[in-house]
Amino acid sequence: MSGAVVLASERGEIGLPAAMEVLRMGGSALDAVEIAVRAAEANLDDHYVGVGGIPNLLGVLELDASIMDGRTRAAGAVAAVRGFPHPISIARKVLEELPQHVLLVGEGAEQFARELGFGEGETLTDEARRIWREGLDRELWEGAGGEGDRRYREEALARLRRMAVPEGPWGTVNVLALDRRGDLCAGVSTSGYPWKYPGRVGDSPIVGAGNYCDNRAGAAGCTGRGEMAIRAGTALTTVRHLAAGLSPEAACLEALRDAASLEDEFRTTLNVLALAPDGRHGGASTRTDATYAVMTENMTEPEIRPRSAP
Repeated sequence: MSGAVVLASERGEIGLPAAMEVLRMGGSALDAVEIAVRAAEANLDDHYVGVGGIPNLLGVLELDASIMDGRTRAAGAVAAVRGFPHPISIARKVLEELPQHVLLVGEGAEQFARELGFGEGETLTDEARRIWREGLDRELWEGAGGEGDRRYREEALARLRRMAVPEGPWGTVNVLALDRRGDLCAGVSTSGYPWKYPGRVGDSPIVGAGNYCDNRAGAAGCTGRGEMAIRAGTALTTVRHLAAGLSPEAACLEALRDAASLEDEFRTTLNVLALAPDGRHGGASTRTDATYAVMTENMTEPEIRPRSAP
């Protein structure tokens, strides 16, 4: 093994220095991933993760996250969480304190967080609210009953399908880490697609779709079109290709090719990131200019690497 390594999808590099400090001191991959993802969740300029995320169709911010331990293959995840700034930490507590479960959603996840003393706070910022309102005409939200209400919902869905992704930083954040003991961990956090239908859950909290980790083969995380990653089991598919002997880059490319065979009228970018047990890493994307960040023990700051394209 080549020593500790930590990777992140675009914009996740904000948390890599703190994560690497944990790893240099002999800390666990689990600790490193959590601290790196928390930094992304706290980044107010990132409108797809944590505080500052763009809300759903009704203007409510719902957050999802998952984390998986490669040594035990235990996982914890939460979805549609409101009012808690750090869903990755709640997901970790599901892993550690509620081992009979993997995924908690909505009010149940929020109740669990309160029981453990997690601080609640406003997660929807004024800037995110402005972006949300600019994407929808104000008169759409006047509301009416009966036939008018039905037409309101139909029009809202039609507008959602026409939405363009906002400019600026976007996309789910995932972080993969390998510690000095050879243990792997993968974590994912997102506020989901802007203007999503209330209660929509993408791949991020779904083990095997947005996140998978196994010390014997490697770790993988996905960003982008979550529904495709769910249908194709893209993170697990990537790890299985690693287990079969493919390089991280090749494993990501093969997983993307498999997902590309799906019919999907809402097809958008899909990205995969992979980390092998020996520290090799790679990424792939359906977008030609996509990148990821890496930091090893001998680096003073994260290095941005290109992803391959099919």
